Amino acid sequence: MKKSLLYLFMLVCSVTLFTGCSDDDDAVVYPIDAEIAGVYKGTLDISLDGTTIGSDIPKNITISKAGDASVNMELKDFNFMGMDLGTIALTDCALEKDGNSYRFTGKQVLNVTQYNLTGDINAQGHISGNKVVVDLDIAAKLGDLEQAVKVVYEGTKLTGSESSEAKIASFIIDDEAVVEQPVINEEAGTIVFAVNEKAASFKFTPIIEISEGATITPASGVEQDFSNNKKVTYTVMAEDGTVKVYTAFVEGTRSVLKYSFEEWGEQADEKNPDNMKWFSPLPLDELATANNGVAYLKGFDFTNQYNLTYGTLEEKEAGYKGSAAKLITQYTKGAGFGMAPAITPGSLFTGKFDFRMVLDPKEQLTLTKFGIAYDKKPLYFKGAYKYEAGENFVDGSDKENVKENTGETDQCGIYAVLYEATDKDGQEVVLDGTSITNSEYRVALAEIKSGVDTEGKWVEFNEEFTYLEGKSYDSSKQYKMAIVCSSSKEGDSFRGAVNSTLFVDELEIVGE
Repeated sequence: MKKSLLYLFMLVCSVTLFTGCSDDDDAVVYPIDAEIAGVYKGTLDISLDGTTIGSDIPKNITISKAGDASVNMELKDFNFMGMDLGTIALTDCALEKDGNSYRFTGKQVLNVTQYNLTGDINAQGHISGNKVVVDLDIAAKLGDLEQAVKVVYEGTKLTGSESSEAKIASFIIDDEAVVEQPVINEEAGTIVFAVNEKAASFKFTPIIEISEGATITPASGVEQDFSNNKKVTYTVMAEDGTVKVYTAFVEGTRSVLKYSFEEWGEQADEKNPDNMKWFSPLPLDELATANNGVAYLKGFDFTNQYNLTYGTLEEKEAGYKGSAAKLITQYTKGAGFGMAPAITPGSLFTGKFDFRMVLDPKEQLTLTKFGIAYDKKPLYFKGAYKYEAGENFVDGSDKENVKENTGETDQCGIYAVLYEATDKDGQEVVLDGTSITNSEYRVALAEIKSGVDTEGKWVEFNEEFTYLEGKSYDSSKQYKMAIVCSSSKEGDSFRGAVNSTLFVDELEIVGE
């Protein structure tokens, strides 16, 4: 029945409703141009047989002078539930003064033979100051079906100086489940965002900024349900009543590989489990450090002259959110009876540290086995970091000619590499410190733009994966993902500043 009434209402509104409200009273002259005529900004409420089917629908109406004591009223481009219902027009409606306000009424006999539609239309209007209320009562018959439609409009007269801008300037959802913040397409009138595929709920509370002086429905800060492909319609009304409609919805889901460093475990040197212990972030089968190598060097530091600390330490209160990983570049020239390089940067990476005693510092780079299995197409590498560069920059690239206090400024390194997990013969590929930056099996890279000192501040980053020349993602292939963080960007060349300190937190790989 409701559908039939909506159909009926569409038919009614698609024609001019009023050919005349009443006869003019030429003996009375009212200040129509000065007090009544103008554009009114307001909203519509629509009910069907007593049941509300639409409320607070933004719309403007125009009241103009028809005669000395009569007015016209027009409501253009009436759209409801996606239907263009045309124009509602009341013409030559006689005014009646009621104290300090005015009233007008009109009747119309409806007879649309094409659709076997008949009925009576009664209209009442009340203008008080700069306010107007218009009631439309339609008693209609579609064949033998009788139904009642009631439309109530309430509006305020505009001054003419109001802004016509009706835009959503920003649309933000502060929820960890949202991995890609909403993107506004002004031309299409859409707002799309992506969520974690493991999100427990699709109910979010958008915080919205709109044009100055405008209003929005639903309001900012009101929770909305975006589950099951639901779309939420936001209507922005400018000061002058101009309306812009936006549709917000979840564009898709994303996989998220995330490390927040909230959980830590204790590790020990296999050869000295009772004496050499350190904290490491979980999961231990995905995240690795070079702390085992530091433990080995500490074992030879009988007099504690190097005062070595483990490169990854638990920092409960130092994180961007909760705890974080802390990486420190250490001075190790001569440590381990000369086996260690001049500096040892703090490092954290996905993969494992395959420790064994190696005399050649360059061969020590092969101990870091980067990467874990990854079966998505990576889109972004996100996270936060804080960095303080040390003062004594050491160039240990030539072990026989180490240079200290070179005056250079250290930088940190934070990047992620997608690489092929097998070669052309089907053999496993494992990139290490000698190949992570140059291997032919690298496919895509995402890294921070600058690793300079952050002056004590946390810096967020969100870097897009870019594909190397001639490379593309192939879902039929197997891949590994290597996340690499170092307190000295050139640490793989044994160059860096002593005590350079890097904190990293909330690392994420967002994939498709």
